[in-house]
Amino acid sequence: MKPAVATRRVWAIVPAAGSGARFAASAPGSAPKQYAPLLGATVLEWSLRELLAEPRVHAVVVALAPDDAHWAGIAARLHCPKLLTTTGGANRQDTVINGLDFLAAQAAADDWILVHDAARPCLNASDLCALLDALGACAVQPTPNTSEPGGGAITDGGPSFAGAVLAAPIVDTVKREHGDHVATVDRHGLWRALTPQIFAFAQLRDALKEARLAGIAVTDEAQAIERMGFRPRLVPGSAFNVKVTRAEDLSIVARILKMTEDTRMRVGQGFDVHAFGEGDHVILGGVRIAHSKGVVAHSDGDVIIHALCDAMLGALGDGDIGQHFPDSDPRYRGADSRVFLRVVAARMQAAGLRLINADVTVLAEAPRVAAHRAAMAANLCADLGVSAQLINIKATTTERLGFIGRGEGLAASASVLLGP
Repeated sequence: MKPAVATRRVWAIVPAAGSGARFAASAPGSAPKQYAPLLGATVLEWSLRELLAEPRVHAVVVALAPDDAHWAGIAARLHCPKLLTTTGGANRQDTVINGLDFLAAQAAADDWILVHDAARPCLNASDLCALLDALGACAVQPTPNTSEPGGGAITDGGPSFAGAVLAAPIVDTVKREHGDHVATVDRHGLWRALTPQIFAFAQLRDALKEARLAGIAVTDEAQAIERMGFRPRLVPGSAFNVKVTRAEDLSIVARILKMTEDTRMRVGQGFDVHAFGEGDHVILGGVRIAHSKGVVAHSDGDVIIHALCDAMLGALGDGDIGQHFPDSDPRYRGADSRVFLRVVAARMQAAGLRLINADVTVLAEAPRVAAHRAAMAANLCADLGVSAQLINIKATTTERLGFIGRGEGLAASASVLLGP
């Protein structure tokens, strides 16, 4: 019986070990193309953005050159638990195989492996979603190589697709040059293969290793699958999903990103609540406020910052504060919540977004926060790197209704708007 798609995890591999010879030739002395600066980040950060934001992607493995000197700074900025790293190989094919070998102890034979170019920064969320949605029509098919444990499962019928490939139909007239002769090629049925491409773990691993044994350097993962006699499904994708090859391509992808980012606004909302307990103060917006009670919390219990972090993570499509800073982790016991906010702000910036505005409401009978709003806003502005007029903090009571009205705790809600 074919496993349900929902039970098959999706792992991403991003081969980022290449030196980019053509890019280096066009920009002598520069960093490898995946680390070229692009609109306040690097090409690689833009290429990772949608993979990290997509909840169906379980983890992202970035395969790096052994002497990589650039990744550490990116990893610190992204601070994402979904990110894993391994060492790449001498070429793209070997690098992807290394990524698969790295995942061998974690991925099931029929888990999905999504491969995306490190220098393809214009992938949009809708194309990634369409690719993942197409997996419902894809079946794990048996591979001729049965040496891998659990290598492939026979499908119980349905469309005979082995994985899926983002692709764009060729719309221009195509010419082929033969020495001094030029001929027009029939473009009917011709597509440009893009990335991501996605295939079953065991099947892709078998196909790539078989190609390597045969001395064949495939130009993409789909070619290796096709060599085994299988048919990938083509999923129409944006023609703007271009790859950086030469230095001059950076200006092209920058224009594409600006065009798409100008219309990308993200809304998020967050809510946090804490019960009162023993103590003589509460922390709100990073400000210590004297009170007859403290709050029961793993960290400092700052409901304003916790709600704001959740709102921003929601707008980023990046989980919630409990996922990034779990209360089961002793590192966060009694932690200053402003640290959380600075980490979330870095993730926002890495995604190429900025805070347009934030609106926060404190719900409490006591303590009163009016006298402290300016200090709270100053803290939030400093941590987010924005001006004071972008943050609004207000407070209300619940007219003595509910647990807040009975003085048993306090809460905060936050709404944010993020944009490019």
